[in-house]
Amino acid sequence: MNLPVIAVLGPTGTGKSDLSIALAQELGGEIVNADALQFYRGMDIGTAKLPVAERGGIPHHLLDIMDVRQEASVARFQAEARQVFDEIRGRGLVPILVGGSGLYVRAALDEIDFPPTDPAVRRRLEAEAAEAGIGALAARLAVVDPESAARNLDDRRLIRALEVHEISGKPFSSFMPQRKYHAPATQIGLNLDRAVLHERLAARVGMMVDLGLLEEVRRLDGQGLREGKTASRAIGYAQFLAVLDGTMSVKDATEKTVIATRQFARRQVTWFGADDRVNWFDPTDKTLVPQVLARIRES
Repeated sequence: MNLPVIAVLGPTGTGKSDLSIALAQELGGEIVNADALQFYRGMDIGTAKLPVAERGGIPHHLLDIMDVRQEASVARFQAEARQVFDEIRGRGLVPILVGGSGLYVRAALDEIDFPPTDPAVRRRLEAEAAEAGIGALAARLAVVDPESAARNLDDRRLIRALEVHEISGKPFSSFMPQRKYHAPATQIGLNLDRAVLHERLAARVGMMVDLGLLEEVRRLDGQGLREGKTASRAIGYAQFLAVLDGTMSVKDATEKTVIATRQFARRQVTWFGADDRVNWFDPTDKTLVPQVLARIRES
């Protein structure tokens, strides 16, 4: 049977890793990471990265491929993920894409072109924002790309949208992906009742703290964590950097991490829920794996 690329997605804390390993064992597959923060070496506890001993002997790709000072690139990930898919298929196995970083999942699976980039233009726009305030840039974006402006982008994405318009003459919104697979794929989504998920996420953050999240952040701080635009802003890492700075207690950092994680999970549900190609399952169902396998085999 010629199985499609299998994508296991959904909000954080829903058991995507466990399901992906079970599917890989059943189907003869290898796992491709699509969690942008798990690209980073040393960001283990705070990203819930599975230790090697818990990966069921299944090869995992695109884990630990970047230094914390580097900035993740969706365009680069797209090329690398598709190359890995081809390599896995070349071994007669099934590629299983796993993660909750919505745009990275879409980049790997869908037809999507990425807007151009120019570091010099971005630096100039960042300097303008620092001098005149982000409000002036937001007003400019509202004129040249009202669709993107209406999405209430954070400062970094707002600057990116202006950078793209300046370079290409096209609105950033025109580069949004279309829901059209680059190659055959089946998307498996996991989600929980919101209250149950919130409880699970709070427990998960508490476990991360108990496992030594603060010490992980301290170690990565010594490796240049603050220099990385992506890594330094990661949930948990940003909060515990504040603990190292003495501006936040461990208790407050833990609470803020829980809140930020819940907010992130809500955004993930919104993102993935907008794609009607996703097949949703309850991860607490005892027949989850047989149900998912049956759905995949129907594809």
